[in-house]
Amino acid sequence: MLNFDFQNPTKIIFGKGQIATIAKEIPAEATILMTYGGGSIKTNGVYEQVTKALEGRKVIEFAGIEPNPSYETLMKAVEIMRTEKVDFVLAVGGGSVIDGTKFLVAAVDYDGDPWEILTKPVRTTKAMPFGTVLTLPATGTEMNSGAVITRKSTHEKLGMGGPGLFPKFSVLDPEVIKSIPQTQLVNGIVDAYTHVLEQYLTYPAGALLQDRFAESILQTLLEVAPKIIADPSDYQAAANFMWSCTMALNGLIQKGVPTDWATHAIGHELTALYNIDHARTLAIIFPNLYKVRFENKKEKLAQYGQRIWNITEGTLDERANAAIDRTVAFLHELGVKTRLSEYTDDYAKSADFIEKRFTERGWNALGERKDITPAIVKEIVELSY
Repeated sequence: MLNFDFQNPTKIIFGKGQIATIAKEIPAEATILMTYGGGSIKTNGVYEQVTKALEGRKVIEFAGIEPNPSYETLMKAVEIMRTEKVDFVLAVGGGSVIDGTKFLVAAVDYDGDPWEILTKPVRTTKAMPFGTVLTLPATGTEMNSGAVITRKSTHEKLGMGGPGLFPKFSVLDPEVIKSIPQTQLVNGIVDAYTHVLEQYLTYPAGALLQDRFAESILQTLLEVAPKIIADPSDYQAAANFMWSCTMALNGLIQKGVPTDWATHAIGHELTALYNIDHARTLAIIFPNLYKVRFENKKEKLAQYGQRIWNITEGTLDERANAAIDRTVAFLHELGVKTRLSEYTDDYAKSADFIEKRFTERGWNALGERKDITPAIVKEIVELSY
């Protein structure tokens, strides 16, 4: 097992009716900016619950944070925060709203061009305090300190982070899931599942407990996926789904083990280029990344195949390959397409474009072994056509 430090300061408030408690978590004198997306919270009852909980408080609303939150939109909110002297932000939404809010709290007092927070990148150690009310389980951003922001004008999607970006609290009420469209539910399942794979399908590090933490999340997602798709109002399935998404990326399962994240780096470029849903880009890339980097990953792939899919027959290589195939079959069972050409006719330019962009950024050492070069990225993308 590798050396590690672990601290997660986010308070989780989990269960039915917990949105009503948020006033206790926010300073009484605070000027609050409430951020949200396209307005679905006004049709599913969440907006009403939040505004009732904050009745009598000074609340300024900022709506319209889009999927893959854009720098251009967020900078409008930054100006409002500065003008209105906001000192607490409440994100009410899914991963995009929460990620966008993390940018806001980092950018509002940043001395310089806020885009530098992503391009340099700047590690945010202190930021304006914020909390979240999660409405769409998927990304785990409600209990971690990372975020990903898109700049539309340059077709860039970049990450940011730092210990100052942990939410002070996050409310997780599984009842919100019953109003989520099935496409987004599927995206959430795929996103969380891939988050675990990025931290698990690397190479053995002797971290027995971490492996089993990761495997338990995968097994839970596989168990509840058909239930939550068939009946989003199934509270127990929804609760297990929501908590699995949070646990998949709150830092716990990555401690003491090597992690990959090359699938995410490549997938972000596909979203920036083609506006493909984040989870779908992961489904396009990771099966082919595992094929290209097979020799590096085959021991853990075989372990994954045995423990998750009960694949016990054949050589190590055969079991590892079968694990990839079975995972792709699972994606197809969810209705997720796994070829880039199934999403766009303009796919042929993507490999060269992404290779060039990674080269320009100096991203020459991706993956758990730091040996995925831009040329290998190009090979992975071409295999994904």
